[in-house]
Amino acid sequence: MALDTSSVSAGRVRGDAALLRRVIGNLLDNAGRHASSRVEVSLQEVGDSVLLRVDDDGDGVAPESRDVVFARFARLDDARARDDGGAGLGLAIVSEVLTNHGGTVTLAESSTGGARFDVQLPRSTV
Repeated sequence: MALDTSSVSAGRVRGDAALLRRVIGNLLDNAGRHASSRVEVSLQEVGDSVLLRVDDDGDGVAPESRDVVFARFARLDDARARDDGGAGLGLAIVSEVLTNHGGTVTLAESSTGGARFDVQLPRSTV
């Protein structure tokens, strides 16, 4: 799998560094598991926010299932063994950490055909 980070620039947020690293790790792990061959990551300051975007070129997530993936123990692919796919906690942790940091995470269709996760956090001015 190819990981493209060429669109990552600087952005400063306030928060627990370990928890925010876990957010990034969980999103990249999820994208890597579901990508066909490519994951694209971008980061930029947009107004008063920092936007982290993770796109994959996998099968994506159906619109009716997009809210479900953030629930604890959510697993959309029941045919996959738990050992291969995780326990269904990664995206729930992402959502909870971001909420506690005043941020959001949304899921949409990626321009690469797979899933797009957009993380927005308040930009730090200090």
